Amino acid sequence: MGRYVVRRLLQMIPVFIGATLLIFLMVNVMGDPIAGLCGERQCDPATAAQLKKEFGLDKPVWQQYLTYMGNVFTGDFGTAFNGQEVTELMAAAFPVTIRLTIVAILFEIVIGITLGVITGLRRGSPEDTGVLLLTLVVISVPTFVTGLLLQLLLGVKWGWIKPSVSPEATFGELILPGLVLASVSLAYVTRLTRTSIAENKRSDYVRTAIAKGLPRRRVVTRHLLRNSLIPVVTFIGTDVGALMGGAIVTERIFNIHGVGYQLYQGILRQNTQTVVGFVTVLVLVFLVANLIVDLLYAVLDPRIRYA
Repeated sequence: MGRYVVRRLLQMIPVFIGATLLIFLMVNVMGDPIAGLCGERQCDPATAAQLKKEFGLDKPVWQQYLTYMGNVFTGDFGTAFNGQEVTELMAAAFPVTIRLTIVAILFEIVIGITLGVITGLRRGSPEDTGVLLLTLVVISVPTFVTGLLLQLLLGVKWGWIKPSVSPEATFGELILPGLVLASVSLAYVTRLTRTSIAENKRSDYVRTAIAKGLPRRRVVTRHLLRNSLIPVVTFIGTDVGALMGGAIVTERIFNIHGVGYQLYQGILRQNTQTVVGFVTVLVLVFLVANLIVDLLYAVLDPRIRYA
């Protein structure tokens, strides 16, 4: 196991460099960030040249990237165009989005897996058909429609919640935004769990466990569920980074100042330092989540061993 972890960590280095290089190049072709600093009026050549020199935009792109990566390894993600350190923006935004992601993942695990197990064991039943139709509706409806509708009904019309989240963004306030953020992924987890349970239910090891007289609950939890969760864990692991980076719509609807909000502001103002800095951290989140998922395979299925 130790060798495998070390090998995976070494493999993450070129992946990280390649992903950040691609992001850096893509962000640098978005437009002229100096033009955004000057507002509607065009910058005069002297001011534009001074700003480019101040932010290092007068150098070739490859040199900008090398300078940026050198600073990243020392914990310096640069300075936003408003003069604020990007690390300060991260310190304020990431805790909020992490709490929001935790709420969303809990919804996926608790509701999604529970519904998937129930429908997988009762394939073809009215409950199975109803859940399949419900998940299909959830997948078909865009997130911004679901979020605005729930905000209007629960927050404005019925007054059960506050329409927008306070700057503290406590776990209690993030329950509804977390449900909205997880809605589509929750539907996929339900359908994926259902399919996996229904397929493995006919496996030889399940029939053997039943023939040995083991209680139904133990057969489901100790044998059937563990093997069936492997594709589900894979999906949830990759979904962690997707939820953090894809929370732009949800955070805009509920006025949450998290990672999605900062990315939106950075793209809107063509603030390359902010966008590249936040996406660099999200790349690390993706890589670490994938590593944890691979290690969980051996926990769920004892037949899997890493040399």
